[in-house]
Amino acid sequence: MNPSRAQYGQIVTRSAASQIADRLEQEILEGRLKVDDRLPTEEELAAQFGVSRPTVREALKRLAARHLIRSRRGPSGGNFVTGPSPDDLAQSLGTAFALLMATDRVSLDEMAVARLELEAICCRRAAQLRTEEHLAGLRAELEIQRQSNLTDQDFCESELRFHRIIVEACDNALLRFMMNAMVETLMPISNMIIFRLRDRKAIVEFHERMAEGLAHRDAEAAIAALSDLIAYIHALYARAQQARAAQLARGE
Repeated sequence: MNPSRAQYGQIVTRSAASQIADRLEQEILEGRLKVDDRLPTEEELAAQFGVSRPTVREALKRLAARHLIRSRRGPSGGNFVTGPSPDDLAQSLGTAFALLMATDRVSLDEMAVARLELEAICCRRAAQLRTEEHLAGLRAELEIQRQSNLTDQDFCESELRFHRIIVEACDNALLRFMMNAMVETLMPISNMIIFRLRDRKAIVEFHERMAEGLAHRDAEAAIAALSDLIAYIHALYARAQQARAAQLARGE
């Protein structure tokens, strides 16, 4: 189907820009508008939808914000359908996770449980599919984490890389997408809460057990270490919450 000849029907409600953006997004999701297809001009879309050009322009801005179209100038320019990159989508999902926690729609405990269940699946697959390169990456991060003079920020960044390697080793694009969004959102938030209470050596020991389990292709050993790590973090959450409640009670 030629997208320039598509007939979408007139929009008559006050939220015209939103409806137009949603209608065009549906066309993209259903494959009627494909990546690199050129959208009709603003004038053509305004005529097809029965709205003004500023309304169409606002709808196109919404699509661009969703990473669904891109603009190109020049004689052959216009608005073109684009596919959002996995990094763009993961960042959006991570932002959604952070907002859910910030507004108390999802607790840190709930997020930790979700992380455990999803990362356990990754560990199970990684135990089968990991390569020597993955193991070398895990061991390199462990060497970094054992450094006594490592800053908290560098330790946290190494933690992220360690778990990212496990996710990469599971060799599943959808799991990688979900886990990278979750881990890279949850871990910085949890580290900010518990970094004064945690024992780095304990965390490194959990990581060592996970790496050892994966090295021996022992998924259950890796998952047991992961479960112990999450339980340790859960206990620190509780301590941090108790300390915060005590401060509030004292009016600090």
